[in-house]
Amino acid sequence: MTTSTPFPRLPALDAHGHYGTYHDANRLLSEFSSASAAEVAQRARACGVTWTIVSPLAGLFPRGRNQSVMAANEAAHCDVQATPGLLQYVIVNPLQPETYDQARRMLKTPWCVGIKVHPEEHTYRISDHGDELFAFFEETGVPVKAHSGCPNSLPEDFVPFANRFPRARVMLAHLGNGAGAGGRVDLQVRAVQAARHGNLWIDTSSARSILPRLVEWAVEEVGAERLIFGSDTPLYHVAMQRERIECAEISEADRRRILWDNALALFGLERLRDQAG
Repeated sequence: MTTSTPFPRLPALDAHGHYGTYHDANRLLSEFSSASAAEVAQRARACGVTWTIVSPLAGLFPRGRNQSVMAANEAAHCDVQATPGLLQYVIVNPLQPETYDQARRMLKTPWCVGIKVHPEEHTYRISDHGDELFAFFEETGVPVKAHSGCPNSLPEDFVPFANRFPRARVMLAHLGNGAGAGGRVDLQVRAVQAARHGNLWIDTSSARSILPRLVEWAVEEVGAERLIFGSDTPLYHVAMQRERIECAEISEADRRRILWDNALALFGLERLRDQAG
């Protein structure tokens, strides 16, 4: 069904997307959380999201048993290039060192704009592999999307590496996710505050982001410049996640920073500015 765009006010870039098949024992949950590259792009367009940066779910699931990161990255490299509205994260897994060279190659193309790491799905602790990963992040110079808030990826565990590798730029996913720390909602914000070089950001892709005042409190604590819109599509509903920022009790300028300006600056995507509408 074709729908009109309900969000004409501000441009938006979704810095946390996926596509592909979600794996869960619950059949309906898997069905609802899966979408093709074309479906992800169409849902984004329907709510005025111009670009979505995606990584393939095939490179993340099933948890702890995924040996297809390389193949998933290769498929995504073709799928993203062929799908208007999408850009790519190349997934890096330190337990599969060959993904480093693959990332070096893919990051030379204009549609591959960042790195994705997921300590939970790949079952390693960021505290155990942070030095090699952050050294690689500095080498490539591109932004990194990192799952955060669960036992293997506590935001505080990224801070020592961010402080040792000041040229690494890492976006901690899932504002308010504290599943690894008794449900705390402040972990990502506290990590940004502890990063001495200003090289950590937070994306808003979390069920917790719909809590009243959480987004607003984060802006008060670290400034809108440190927050970047992400939806975690297709696992979450992109229009709902966008509306949370559109309706946040913050200034119009801060909404635009979160939805568009911050991502363009971080990823060096100024070439997309003319497409903001």
